[in-house]
Amino acid sequence: MTSQSTKRLLIIGGGPVGLTLAALLAKRGIASTVIEADAGYCTGSRAICLARRSLEILHWAGAAQAVVEKGLPWTGGRSYFKDKEVLQFNMPHDATQRFAPMTNIQQFYVEQYVHEAAQRCTPGLVHVLWNTKFISLKQDAAGVSVVLESDGQQRTEHADWLVACDGGRSTVREHMGLALKGIQYEGRYVIVDVVQKSTRLLTQAVERLAWFDPPSNPGSTVLMHRQPDDVWRIDYQVRDDEDPLEAVKAENVLPRVKAHLAWMGETEPWEPLWISIYNAKCLTLDNYQHGRVLFAGDAAHLVPIFGVRGLNSGIDDAGNLAWKLAAVMNRQASQTSLASYSTERRAAALINMEYGSKSTEFMSPPHHGFDLMRSAALHLASSTPAVRSLINPRQSAPVKYPMASGADPRAGEVAPEALLTINGHQQHLSESFGKVYTLLCFGAPLAVAGLTVLHLDEKCDAWGQARERFGAGTETAVLVRPDGYVAARWNAPTAADVQIELQKEAGYASA
Repeated sequence: MTSQSTKRLLIIGGGPVGLTLAALLAKRGIASTVIEADAGYCTGSRAICLARRSLEILHWAGAAQAVVEKGLPWTGGRSYFKDKEVLQFNMPHDATQRFAPMTNIQQFYVEQYVHEAAQRCTPGLVHVLWNTKFISLKQDAAGVSVVLESDGQQRTEHADWLVACDGGRSTVREHMGLALKGIQYEGRYVIVDVVQKSTRLLTQAVERLAWFDPPSNPGSTVLMHRQPDDVWRIDYQVRDDEDPLEAVKAENVLPRVKAHLAWMGETEPWEPLWISIYNAKCLTLDNYQHGRVLFAGDAAHLVPIFGVRGLNSGIDDAGNLAWKLAAVMNRQASQTSLASYSTERRAAALINMEYGSKSTEFMSPPHHGFDLMRSAALHLASSTPAVRSLINPRQSAPVKYPMASGADPRAGEVAPEALLTINGHQQHLSESFGKVYTLLCFGAPLAVAGLTVLHLDEKCDAWGQARERFGAGTETAVLVRPDGYVAARWNAPTAADVQIELQKEAGYASA
C-alpha cells in the first residue's frame, strides 16, 4: 500500500450528484478528485425527470444547454382509471420562463454533460478515477485519510474534505456505521426501458401518463414517460405475492409491456433496453455532516420516485453545498458555516419524504384502508373535481429553508424567476446567481463590495415581473445567496445593513 499526496477534496461517487458538485466547485477554483467504482457513466436510464430548479443549478455548472438540447420538456400529464381519463394536470409555467417545469432525459446523459462541463473549467481541476473503489477512511481535525482500491491494488489518499455521493447503498455511510432512518414500503414496481421508433409518437405531447387498473394489466398501476432516442420508460406495479427475482426476468416482463403497448395502439416493433425493480423508501440520515465527511444525494436521503424528487433533491444538495464548502476551503467562512448545509437540506428531505409518502400510499396502498380510499377517489374523480388532487403526486418543487435570519417571509425561498433587460439584452434573473451574493435594488443601487448588484429599475424590469413577484416597493432591496435563495429583504437599507447581513448567519461570505 502506497501513500499519495494530499488532495483538497475527494468526492466518492461519480454519478450526477458527485459530478455536479465537482463542476460547481471547479467554477469556484476548487480542485476535486472524483472516485467512481464503475468503469464509466451509468447503464440504464435510471432517473429521467429533471425539474426547472435542477436545470438552473446545471446552468451554473455549465451543463444546462446540452441537457435542454437533448431532453424532452413537459408541463403536465394525464391519469386514467381503467380506460377513462380522470385527471389532467399542468404545472405552473409561462412563456417567459427559461426552462420547462420538467425535462425528460436519461441519467447517463446528465452525467456525461456535467462531466464535460467540469472538464471545460481550468484543465486538471476535476479528475475522475474510474474503476476505483472506496475501502475505508479515518479522519481527524486536519483532514481525511482514505483507502482506495483499483486494479487489485490499495493505496491511501489524504484530503482536506470528503463528500460521499455514492448512492443509496453508500459504502462510505456503511463504513462509518451510519444508518438511514424512516419508512420503507413493501409495494414494488418493475422499471423497463424500451426503444420503439413510432412515427405516431412524434405528433403526441410529452407528458406523464398513469393508468390505474388498466385493461392491459388488470389490478396493476402503469406509469409511462417518453425519453430521448425513441425510448419509453414504463413502470408497473407487481403483485405482493410475486418473487422480486422472478418479476424482473424478461419472460415475465415483456408480455406485460407488450400487452400495454398493444392496448395503447402502439404496434410498431420495440425491444427492451433495461429492466430493474424498485420499492419506495422515505429515509434520511440524522445529520449530513460528520466532521470532515459530508453526505449528499441518495447517500444522505432516499425518497420515492413518485413526484420525481430523487435526483432533483440530490442536485439541490450539490447546489447548496458547493458555495458553502468553497467559502470554507477558500478561507472566506468558518467551518461552522457548513452546519447550515445539513440543517437546510435535511429539512428539505423531510418535506420531500412527506409528499413522497402521500404519493406512495396512493400509488401503492400499504393496506386495505388506503386501498379503499384510492378506489373511492378513482371512482369519484371523473364527476367530482375536488378529489382529483388525491390522484396527482405533487411534482418536485424548491423547498423553503428554515433560515435563522430575516423576518421577511420570503427569506429562505428560492428567488422567483423574472425576465429582464440588461445592457440591451434579454436575460433571466436566475442567470445572475450561482457565483456570489446578488443584491437586487429596486430603488437607487447600493455600492457594496464583493456582490453582484442589479439595479431593477423600470428599464431593466420592463415587464414588471421582478417587482410583482418580489412584492417590491420603490426602495426595496433583496439579498440573494449564490444558490438562488433569498437571504434577506429590506425597505431602504444602507450599505452597512447589507454588510451586517453578510457577516451574520455563521459567516457564509466574507464582507
